[in-house]
Amino acid sequence: MNSATADRLPLAALLALALAGFVTILTEALPAGLLPQMSAGLGVSEALAGQLVTIYALGSLLAAIPLIAMTQGIRRRPLLLAAIAGFAIANTVTTFSTSYSLTMVARFLAGVAAGLLWALLAGYAARMVPEHLKGRAIAIAMVGTPLALSLGVPAGTFLGTLAGWRVCFGIMSLLALLLIVWVRVKVPDFAGQTMGKRLSLGLVFTLPGIRPVLFVVLAFVLAHNILYTYITAFLADAGMSERTDLVLLVFGITALSGIWVIGVLIDRHLRTLTLVSTVLFALAALVLGIAGDIPVAVYSAVGAWGLAFGGAATLFQTALAKTAGDASDVAQSMLVTAWNLAIAGGGLVGAVLLDRYGSVSFSPALLILLIATLLVAGAARSHGFPASQH
Repeated sequence: MNSATADRLPLAALLALALAGFVTILTEALPAGLLPQMSAGLGVSEALAGQLVTIYALGSLLAAIPLIAMTQGIRRRPLLLAAIAGFAIANTVTTFSTSYSLTMVARFLAGVAAGLLWALLAGYAARMVPEHLKGRAIAIAMVGTPLALSLGVPAGTFLGTLAGWRVCFGIMSLLALLLIVWVRVKVPDFAGQTMGKRLSLGLVFTLPGIRPVLFVVLAFVLAHNILYTYITAFLADAGMSERTDLVLLVFGITALSGIWVIGVLIDRHLRTLTLVSTVLFALAALVLGIAGDIPVAVYSAVGAWGLAFGGAATLFQTALAKTAGDASDVAQSMLVTAWNLAIAGGGLVGAVLLDRYGSVSFSPALLILLIATLLVAGAARSHGFPASQH
């Protein structure tokens, strides 16, 4: 392999993985933007329609680890295609279903497909390139996530309001079918692990560096979700409820910038970027606590938070992929579980804090979590978040 070839990224294959991530996030988040239409269409309350998001997360949470553990020996591309086919089937059923129960089953299936896909994605991207490009490859494969959140969900909500929610899920099915063809043509296949090389879940969990990375994922993402889930309540208390859309737009734009910065620098500065992102998020939480009623301070803090969070998934997945080596897919399934626990935990912890102490309690809670994140990431100098490789 000459140096020109060694430095060339397989863009067509990596962008197929990015589209898979885009479909996953959009399938998960679309009901949140279309709750009134979906509750009317299925003849249930908005609270019950909201459970279409919950059951999807539950599917991911329950499926990721057992599915990856059971499929270690299976070739990777057929497994990836099976996950994408799960989205095509689930979104087609959602498009045509008039039964709330059937739609809930379809959403659970979509969540299972998501759990499998997320566990495969980072390891797949990393296997396509040499060691010195792994971080950049994972960053490209992950770009579908912030794009789905910042552009896809608002566009889907707009289209759903205009043409009906069923049209949105129909388009998602077609996207999944297109993606199946793209993956089949452009994404290389890799062998599963032979019986002798397979590591048990317990053994992977005890590998040096795995537990610090998983703790960082749990604490950092929990902090994010406490604030993100209840940002509307926080802004209402700050007298900025009518500016929620603008605040979320600022977050979305800076999150996209964050993933670009991380993508450029990650292969040489993984440790530094992780520490800087955590400090930046902590400073944002501090500003929101001290000056949360001053609009310019809120916009600045939300911008810093978006910048810090945008590349977080890429940082954590790259750290885990490099730490786990051949056991990457099993380790990534643990990350998927930790991430979904943090999403659920953010909703629960945020609700308790809001109910008992009001939104002023968010800032101290976030700071406690982020200081713990900083200490653990800082201590994981040898394994997990090692010093930069030049």
